[in-house]
Amino acid sequence: MTELQHSRPSRTPRAPVALLEVLRLLVVVFFAGAGYSLGSGIGPTKPVLGALNGTAVGVVLGSGMGYVLGGVLGRRTARTAEDTRVRLRAVSADTLVAGALGLVVGVLVGAGVAWPVFFLPQAYLAFPLFGFVVVVLGYFGFVVGASKRDGVLALFGDRAGVGPRPVPAAALPRVLDSSVAVDGRVVDVVRAGFLHGQLLVPTPVLAELQGLADAGDDLRRSRGRRGLEVLETLQREPGVDVEALDLDVPGVAEVDAKLVRICLDRGAALLTLDTNLAKAAQLAGVQVLNLHALALALRPPVAAGDDVPVLLLKAGKEPGQSVGYLDDGSMVVVERSRERIGAEVPVRVTSVLTTANGRLVFGRPADEAGAPAVPLRSRRPSPATVAAQVRRAD
Repeated sequence: MTELQHSRPSRTPRAPVALLEVLRLLVVVFFAGAGYSLGSGIGPTKPVLGALNGTAVGVVLGSGMGYVLGGVLGRRTARTAEDTRVRLRAVSADTLVAGALGLVVGVLVGAGVAWPVFFLPQAYLAFPLFGFVVVVLGYFGFVVGASKRDGVLALFGDRAGVGPRPVPAAALPRVLDSSVAVDGRVVDVVRAGFLHGQLLVPTPVLAELQGLADAGDDLRRSRGRRGLEVLETLQREPGVDVEALDLDVPGVAEVDAKLVRICLDRGAALLTLDTNLAKAAQLAGVQVLNLHALALALRPPVAAGDDVPVLLLKAGKEPGQSVGYLDDGSMVVVERSRERIGAEVPVRVTSVLTTANGRLVFGRPADEAGAPAVPLRSRRPSPATVAAQVRRAD
């Protein structure tokens, strides 16, 4: 047994001790009653053990058995309750309510369908059949009720019992930051159909862009004019509705703080390229659409100068070329490597070309100095294989 297994804390039931003792007391009372009944039938006045008659012996034995079994049943009940709590942690309350309603309906339907079995003369056949039908239909009712939660709860009112769901940032009006207007790539994002709806341009952003456009520095002036031109272009795009928001935040000097305050007051999302502003807005509780994070997510998986292992599968079109693929399906054309087809070769990327059919990567072997290629049979084992070997060693 490993050290980790020795240090792992044992899971104990979280049920209070008082509850366990109450359960044990009830079991003791039940078995004491059962012992009293049995002892009375054997001999209520006849001595059995010395001065104890049959009734007293039955009560004593039943109480002792109940004390032992009550502790076992109490601990088992506590463990079952703890397991149930862990498994239901990710299940919402409205799902449980809908499932309970389905369970009740299923039990009632099962009882209505199965009651004719009581016409059987053998009670030991009727009761198991009745219980089987009721349990099966009750379980199906719970499953159907939980899966059709919204429809079941809607029977008792419009969205009765269903907790409010968070509105995604893409469905909210978006307050446009000046960094997005100055950058200009937002126009391509809109034309590609990834950004639509209402765009709000508040007064502080317009004032900032106007100040840049009137600046004496040529670079700042060109940035301001570009931002104003981007706003004019967005107004002509059919996919978005650009609205100038005549709203300011008195007493707040910084434009970034004003934007955060406006988003909080109007329940809008913030559209920005400023990573620091995005973090500050998220800390304040504002939903953020960060175009810089989108650009990072869509960047190529490899860039010029990177070394990546590539399994060479076939010959290329040009002499000496071979072709392999990255994990995302991008084709890799490797120069001076045709003799290495069938092996995994470290490839140094020289250029990346994006075409209409996908991404095309060009490279050359990174071990051209003479280091051998890695054959298929000697590839590095996966982390799962290493973990299995470690477990076997332990």
